[in-house]
Amino acid sequence: MKLKSTVALTASVILAAGTLASCSSAEDPTPTETSGTGSTTETAAFPTQWEDEITIDVFDGLANYMGMQSGWFAKVVKDKFNMNLNIIAPNVAGGGDTLYNTRVAAGDLGDLIVTDKGERMEELIQGGLLLDMSEYYPAMENVAVFDQAVEKLNDGTGGIYATPTSVSSILPTEPSEGLDPTFGPFIRWDLYKELGYPEISTLEDLLPILKDMQDLEPKAENGQNVYALSLFKDWDGNMMVTGKQPTCFYGFDEIGFVLAKADGSEYQSILDSDSEYIRTMRFYYEANQLGLVDPESTTQNYDTLWSKFQNGQVLFSWWPWLGQSAYNTADHMAEGKGFEIAPLEDMQVFSYGAEAYGGKQVIAIGSQAEDPERIAAFVDWLYSAEGTYMNNSQTMGAAGPEGLTWEVGASGEPELTEFGQAVFLDGDATVPEEWGGGGYIDGTSTLNVSAVLPNDTDTTTGYPFSYKFWPSYQALVETPLSEDWSAEMGGAATTMDYLRDNDKLLVAPGASFVVPTDTSEIETLRNQIKAIVVQYSWQMVFAKDDAQFESLLSELQSTADGLGYQQVLEVDMANAQAQNDARVAIAAEFSE
Repeated sequence: MKLKSTVALTASVILAAGTLASCSSAEDPTPTETSGTGSTTETAAFPTQWEDEITIDVFDGLANYMGMQSGWFAKVVKDKFNMNLNIIAPNVAGGGDTLYNTRVAAGDLGDLIVTDKGERMEELIQGGLLLDMSEYYPAMENVAVFDQAVEKLNDGTGGIYATPTSVSSILPTEPSEGLDPTFGPFIRWDLYKELGYPEISTLEDLLPILKDMQDLEPKAENGQNVYALSLFKDWDGNMMVTGKQPTCFYGFDEIGFVLAKADGSEYQSILDSDSEYIRTMRFYYEANQLGLVDPESTTQNYDTLWSKFQNGQVLFSWWPWLGQSAYNTADHMAEGKGFEIAPLEDMQVFSYGAEAYGGKQVIAIGSQAEDPERIAAFVDWLYSAEGTYMNNSQTMGAAGPEGLTWEVGASGEPELTEFGQAVFLDGDATVPEEWGGGGYIDGTSTLNVSAVLPNDTDTTTGYPFSYKFWPSYQALVETPLSEDWSAEMGGAATTMDYLRDNDKLLVAPGASFVVPTDTSEIETLRNQIKAIVVQYSWQMVFAKDDAQFESLLSELQSTADGLGYQQVLEVDMANAQAQNDARVAIAAEFSE
């Protein structure tokens, strides 16, 4: 029996008993609705208006912004729910799990919670910090579309304590990313073209090419120095984050201190001298010796780096959503300038398969929330078509608000408005006052989590939520840049087409695997070791010569071993194998 049916039956019994008390300040619903007020009705539905303005605390483990949500997304939420979002972001607060532990100890993590599933979710349930949403689930029609994933997530909990993220109707063996993978060696194609499209056999072969590209354009239009590579520190974790990215060009992704290949064929310790991670360290070291690495890399954050990409001060990007999003404006592409993926002959780019039962994070309501019904309505809206368009706009993955950035054209197909073209082709635009004003990008959702994947299909239009799939958009971006790239890449229309056609893509089936929480002993060891790994990684990149690089590597390996690295590595290797087992199982399940 489907979860929704079970919960609906339970809820109707409770409603009939008249035991539900309203926590909402909403206006009375119509006679055919119920809003959790204790009334017995034929159908469940949330109110369409909310009388009193409220502000809720959103504890969001993925957010990169802390403070009040502002801009057009804030106005949409205010108009629909009379609600303001106060984002509490441990990523910004710093101190690892300090903020989380402090709030858990106080018994109130937040009114709305975005956190990891698995042991963390279980910990919060056992601690009484999450609300059982069973009372509101009959009205959550948008969430119920993904009932199977909800059922899987809440299996064994005795209720509905969270909803899964990144859900979709896409098979787990298919890429979840869309037209571009998450990772890839993206370079300033116009400069590469100017060099005559030199052959790139391996990652290391990029170095002399990047050197020549930097020599071609040593200064940006703003007069600042141009560097082939510019790094940043604020996302470092178990390792140097920019050190891990090129390993994904060869089919690997991280799980603790292990690099695991998407097809389960290989597992590496990141500190092995011949690992892909150490290969990247050598790559950056060699690049720095050639003068290719921005000397401000050790002190700048991601926001500063983004600005440098916008200004044309960086020539290489690990992600399409950095280089292309920041630099590939309509004007630049019309001039033939912009980032495109480079044809590394030996690459097999890692791709995340669509998560059959949702991603690694969940959305939940805090048990101390004063207006849980309204928050449940907001959560349900995040899974609606409208919510998917708007919430997923933070990564430019979805098209944003209908009527502002896009509309259904005379042909019946979705297309960007003039404003939408300014945002997505030129990089930003000022939002009309009736939509809240301010810059569009500044006003996007700061939740930084997808309830529904943006490349899933909107059944009302028949096209994906992501504007990049729309024929109208693809016609817009047929520029001298894209035409030249396509011609050089064998006629490929998109990055994914090129990778698939040339056997350069490795998809890790979306198994919704969650890494078990470390024991307190392993957690303590890991925290000590990762600090050393990050510290020495940066030192190796900026080593003065080969001898110092090798000395630092040897010292890192011995120091890490002395801190218990092998003990933690054993745990990570076991988790990597379990993850692959889950991937094999989900691929087999959906192939049937």
